[in-house]
Amino acid sequence: MQLKGKNVLITGAAVRLGAQMARSVAAEGGNVIIHHNSSQAEAEALQAELQQAGGQAHLLQADLGDPQQAGHLIERAGEHGPLFALVNSASIFEDINLATTKLADWQRHLDVNLTAPFLLSQAFWNAAGQRPGRIVNLLDWRALRPGADHLPYTISKVGLAGLTRSLATAMAPNISVNGIALGAILPPSDGAEPSGILKNVPAGRWAELDELGQTLLFLLTGPAYITGEIIHLDGGRHLV
Repeated sequence: MQLKGKNVLITGAAVRLGAQMARSVAAEGGNVIIHHNSSQAEAEALQAELQQAGGQAHLLQADLGDPQQAGHLIERAGEHGPLFALVNSASIFEDINLATTKLADWQRHLDVNLTAPFLLSQAFWNAAGQRPGRIVNLLDWRALRPGADHLPYTISKVGLAGLTRSLATAMAPNISVNGIALGAILPPSDGAEPSGILKNVPAGRWAELDELGQTLLFLLTGPAYITGEIIHLDGGRHLV
């Protein structure tokens, strides 16, 4: 297993997509550092699950909306050993548009979805030195085809797409930086399926959670020669 014994920090890893990626990394032998903000109970439950399965998992709490906390997270993670990979998964996703977006909404999305990944990536790069490493940023199909919906969220992901490509150049040749642009992968936590969402998905279905795990593992264990790429895991949504 190519990740065996390697430390992987996943932000927002306590629940939903972050938790699924943590399980995928652990199943491949990686040591998972589970970052969470307010999901303490869920993080502890996931840690126990991974450890019971024979893996190693550590917990780190931080509010990524606070630049000070975001800026020190890599240093804290490094206390468990050198990091091989950083997965920027934590994100705010609010359904607000141009008319309803307030300045505080705008800034909150940028802080968590764009500034925190920048600070984490910069600290990861500084800590890595000459060691090889990987960064994977979680994006959205909207980042490559921005529209008017979910305005602050969408623009923050547009910025993260640009940051992904810029960092791929700046961090070469030792660290590869790629992104995964998601589509219809997990229904809302309240169980309500958005009306008509699949009509614009050529694949005609929601993604399987394991497909996210497979994509992440490819970017963490596949060719290091791949950098600056954004893989659409969206069933073709960005094409419609």
